Formats: sequence, structure tokens, C-alpha cells
Amino acid sequence: MTPELTSSKLLAMLSALANPHRLQMLAVLAEGSQYVSQLAREIGISRPLVHMHLKRLEDVGLVTSQLQLSEDGKAMRFYEVSQFNLPLTPGLIATLVKTSGPFPTEL
Repeated sequence: MTPELTSSKLLAMLSALANPHRLQMLAVLAEGSQYVSQLAREIGISRPLVHMHLKRLEDVGLVTSQLQLSEDGKAMRFYEVSQFNLPLTPGLIATLVKTSGPFPTEL
């Protein structure tokens, strides 16, 4: 089981994964870290939209970011996939529901 996984965290992760753009981003980032402009070009959506999706993925721990300086001195935020293993089984769900308390009303 993922450390400190709760029913609320599971729901947040599944919600974050329930978007084709975010799944595409994870697939691209699985090949190596990239910055927002690279991802926007590769996926074919705007940079503000990429930022929004990456924030959602980062908030639930599926990606991490690091600020780096380019050769010309510009600050660039690089994103990479966090290593995660989410073995979604009926047993895991039953355990989380029993041990995590009430579910949030909204995600």
C-alpha cells in the first residue's frame, strides 16, 4: 500500500487521474522530466492549461517539480513523475473505508 494512503487521498488521486490531458502528461513525464513549454507543445494544449493540470497532479503527489536555471539565466520549472504504486483492489478500498473515517463531501 502507498504510505499514508487514506480514503480521501485515494479519491483525490483517482479524481486527478480521471482526465485525458493529465494521463497524457504522466505518460510523457514517465519518459523524463520536462518543463511546461515542452509539455504544452507535445500535448497540444496551452501553457496555462498545462500549469493547471500539473498543479492538480502535484497537489496529490503524482508529480514533483524543481526550479532550475537555464544557460541564459532564466528560471524554468521542470516536472517529473513521482514513483507511485496504486494497487487498487476491493481489499484496499475496504481497509481504507474502515480506517480513514468519513469521506469528504467534495474533492
